[in-house]
Amino acid sequence: MIESWYKLVDLLLPFDWGQYVFMKNALLAVLVITPVYAVLGTMVVSNRMAFFTDVLGHSALAGIAIGVLCGIHDPTWPMITMAVILAILVNVFKGLTRASTDTVLGVFLAFMVALGITILSRQGGFVKYTKYLIGDILAVSPAEITWLVVIFFIVLIYWCVAGNALILTSVNSSLARSRRIKVFLLETSFTILLAVVVMLSIRLVGVLIINSLLVLPAAASRNFARNTQAYTLWAVVFSVVSGITGLVVSYYWGTATGATIVLFSVGCYVISVAAGRALPRLTKIFCGNENKISQ
Repeated sequence: MIESWYKLVDLLLPFDWGQYVFMKNALLAVLVITPVYAVLGTMVVSNRMAFFTDVLGHSALAGIAIGVLCGIHDPTWPMITMAVILAILVNVFKGLTRASTDTVLGVFLAFMVALGITILSRQGGFVKYTKYLIGDILAVSPAEITWLVVIFFIVLIYWCVAGNALILTSVNSSLARSRRIKVFLLETSFTILLAVVVMLSIRLVGVLIINSLLVLPAAASRNFARNTQAYTLWAVVFSVVSGITGLVVSYYWGTATGATIVLFSVGCYVISVAAGRALPRLTKIFCGNENKISQ
């Protein structure tokens, strides 16, 4: 499969950056993971979970720290385990305390970051883990791409099965319960899926910007999308375009790929704000002209 991808890139993209294997791998990773970010991001934005995804990203530090204490060289599974536990605990604590969700998340964020830094900084050892803060998608391997493809199909299947229920829950959880939707189980399953995706992406894009990659495309789409289908579709378009553009530009600029992608995502958001303000005016002008003509 990967060899076929290399040949396809050589055929369709005869640019200087396309001759490097690491760029071909990174491009494939971007094409696979950005639609996942977009789809999950629509629910993150609709359910006001932006802060939650930030907490999830920072919990990677605690997962890495636990892995170090247990003598595990690959921190992926400790990170995923810690994120899943966090996702479940947050949902449980929301029902046990009168504090706002932001307050509960703030407590978990403080604990996770402090725990991770405390353990990893012993004897000045934190420096070698700073790569997880920034990430490096250019170092993605074919094996990691395979995992991303698996995640892509899992998210696609989950969205087809539970997408409508998630949308209804985000609009009105009481109405969802009246339709016999198990809201707690649905929200918990979504947060677990989100946690797994975030943890598998940390090595590629970094703790500091994973939240931006999830939130910005969906936020941009929401500025002018008029229905759920358009909301999801435009989020995917913004995410993929920002990902590809940021990857290529970072090659020429010599900058961090993840951060460059975020800059273009911000650009899409700004454009969407302008488009969202202009669209009603244009509609009014054209509709008004049509009414005058018909009269």
